[in-house]
Amino acid sequence: MRLRSQWFQNTQPRTPEERAGAVAVIAWKIAQNALKNTRRANFQLEVGTPYLAFLQEFLFFLIQVADRLVYAQAHWNVRVTFTTTLAHRLADLMADNQSTLMGGDPVHIKAEFIRLLNERTENYAEFEFDPQKGYFGFIRYLGSTLQSVMTGSDQAWIMDYIMQHEAPEAIDHLQKAVMRLFDETPRQRRVRGPIIGPE
Repeated sequence: MRLRSQWFQNTQPRTPEERAGAVAVIAWKIAQNALKNTRRANFQLEVGTPYLAFLQEFLFFLIQVADRLVYAQAHWNVRVTFTTTLAHRLADLMADNQSTLMGGDPVHIKAEFIRLLNERTENYAEFEFDPQKGYFGFIRYLGSTLQSVMTGSDQAWIMDYIMQHEAPEAIDHLQKAVMRLFDETPRQRRVRGPIIGPE
């Protein structure tokens, strides 16, 4: 999965809102990729309610991951602004897509997304998250939320699959993206040679 996670121009510090907007696009792609991979692994996620429920739970997870990553390298005020903006950007994306696919009022869908996100945030807060030391409880909780999305025998297998494959890969992608987007080290401009050489 190719993810663009560097600023086109690095001439001035980016605001938390700008960083959150960039991370929102990346998180959305990561969640969609996890959904596609899970369907390819023969888990039954029909387009409709199960499809959207999986996507939503994965977005909740990615918001928590991004928040923990930013917590490790940014001031409290930056973190709060970043995470709030990220949550609302993803809620807007979810509301637009769900409204298009299933109908319904985007405003109501977004409000429900934020309500459920706040519930999930309280539960994720019980688990440690450290990319160096591990995050077993964190990804196990994601697996448990996805069990309620699945039906039949898929409920028994989804947790192991998510914990072994999709969650670690998603964390790896998001961690790299966040680190790059929060890196304010000036980068040298690439110098291009002449288009037309000597005769």
